[in-house]
Amino acid sequence: MKKTVLGGLCAILLSAVSTLAQAETIRIANHGQAGIDAMKSTVERIEKKYGVTVEVIEYPAPDKDYLTKLLTELGAGNAPDLFSIPTTAAVADMVEAGYLTPITKEFKAWDGYANLYDVAKQLAVSPDGETYVMPFMLGIQEIYYRKDVLEKAGISTEQPKTWQELLDRAAEIKHKTGAYGLLFPAGVSWGSGAFDEGFQHLLVGSETPQLVDADGKLDLNGEGIKDVFNVYKELIDKDLMPTQPLLGPEPWVVPKYQMFPEGKLAATTCGSWCYIFDWGRESKNPIPEVTKVVGTWTVPGQSSGQYVLANLAAPWAVNSKSANSELAIKALMEIGSIETQVSYAARIGNIPASKDAADNADFQKLTELVPIHAAAGNGVFLKQASGFGTVSEGVARATEAMLRKETDAAGAQKILVDYVKETLGDDMVK
Repeated sequence: MKKTVLGGLCAILLSAVSTLAQAETIRIANHGQAGIDAMKSTVERIEKKYGVTVEVIEYPAPDKDYLTKLLTELGAGNAPDLFSIPTTAAVADMVEAGYLTPITKEFKAWDGYANLYDVAKQLAVSPDGETYVMPFMLGIQEIYYRKDVLEKAGISTEQPKTWQELLDRAAEIKHKTGAYGLLFPAGVSWGSGAFDEGFQHLLVGSETPQLVDADGKLDLNGEGIKDVFNVYKELIDKDLMPTQPLLGPEPWVVPKYQMFPEGKLAATTCGSWCYIFDWGRESKNPIPEVTKVVGTWTVPGQSSGQYVLANLAAPWAVNSKSANSELAIKALMEIGSIETQVSYAARIGNIPASKDAADNADFQKLTELVPIHAAAGNGVFLKQASGFGTVSEGVARATEAMLRKETDAAGAQKILVDYVKETLGDDMVK
């Protein structure tokens, strides 16, 4: 009898210890060595501050593969407690699917909230009015151009004021230097970048500056959409941007890492990270004195206006099925710290979302990023909605057809609209 009772007590004790161990372990999904390295000190700080073990689970490195793996695990109920989301376009869809834990109350009570740029706070709010992500980093994107190439050819480096001026500048570059004048990412192989790093730059300055109407429907039949596709058509038809590399498996490699450093491509959309990783000190093919010979233009509007596009750069979120969401949310607030922001800035090249990162000594050493950080206060963005991930894929398919010269602007818009309707239903499109 004593043995039976003792055995039962031992079983209960072992069960309690097991439950405690589970409650004291946080699982984090991360991908890419740079991201893992950037989080190292934060992981150590979370473990020390809360007395927990943080298990870092490495997912596939390319963003598209990472997101596929993450969504599969979330759907199966096996995903980690914390994870980053590689594209802002996926956030609303993940909220709609019920994968994310709302953090509005904790986020607004967090001591770093007041010092975030307004654009970061606004980007973090989902269509339902709740916040589900930590907007700790911003992707600030503009047009980067080879100032030295243009000056040598006697071409103006002044800010283009309209789309037509931008296209005329690209044509002048091609005529006088033989180099391609401008690149906007496009095609299926570029994945979400066809939208995030290309299409939306022009969209915000078009007659359709937002894709979501008051009812939450997607406005994809607007005149501005067709006008944006017409810009792509002119670039492609006049051979002003390289098209063949964009049809390959890694479309960014040749134009961004080879042609631009060689001066064979004179202008391209890019983000703050490019000064360091694409063409700077961390590049495999660096451009000497990159910040002197590579300048930036804001993206002009169709007829007026200048736009500095801001996105959330891989925001972090808490799994709605986390076994210990309270602890996971506390860990999420640590990811929002200035220390983590600067660590990511140094290793990935995105911009800290906190204004007071400018006072951090380590951030001041990142001289390429300091002026871009100051410009974040003027960032503009697209309002998010459920279905943005599908829109992103539709833009990739539409621009792919244009690259192959299989359609015109109106046809590209039809490809986009038809794909979204087929995927989400007719009632989702205005």
